[in-house]
Amino acid sequence: MNKTFKTVASSNIRISELMLPSHTNFSGKIHGGYILSLLDQIAFACASKFSGNYCVTASVDTVNFLKPIEVGELVTMKASVNYVGNSSMIIGIRVESENIQTGINKHCNSSYFTMVAKDTEGKSTLVPGLILSNSNEVRRFLNCIKQIALKKEKDLHEEEFDYNSEAALESLKNYNVKLKIA
Repeated sequence: MNKTFKTVASSNIRISELMLPSHTNFSGKIHGGYILSLLDQIAFACASKFSGNYCVTASVDTVNFLKPIEVGELVTMKASVNYVGNSSMIIGIRVESENIQTGINKHCNSSYFTMVAKDTEGKSTLVPGLILSNSNEVRRFLNCIKQIALKKEKDLHEEEFDYNSEAALESLKNYNVKLKIA
């Protein structure tokens, strides 16, 4: 089988949207749920563009809300494939907002979505390999490998850890909880 490879740049997607009053939460800032919806859309577009297939969200690995977004700001999301496996891709997304009156930009959010490519029958399908063209792309790819390893370690911990052990229950004394187990 002749494996194809594509550049990170071939996956780049950029969208911009003006934030409206209808997008706000109860404190008057742009609702995080609205931003999450846009993040999922751009992750889908990025993964589908790169893989040439329909893609689904397997997990939202990280969403860091760094600064609030105000009504009237222009939000720009930039996405690219940071990592590829066999059928999965990790999409990195940077969210910036611009006050269109002052021109001041701020970094508001960084997110990582794991997307899986599907064939016409809904089965996972191979994605192209990734051509890393600069040190920033290498850094992002290697950071994804670390992120995957940490996720596997956490899953293993979940399988092996005894939550009802005396030591586990004793450790809870260090936290703001009270045990009332019947």
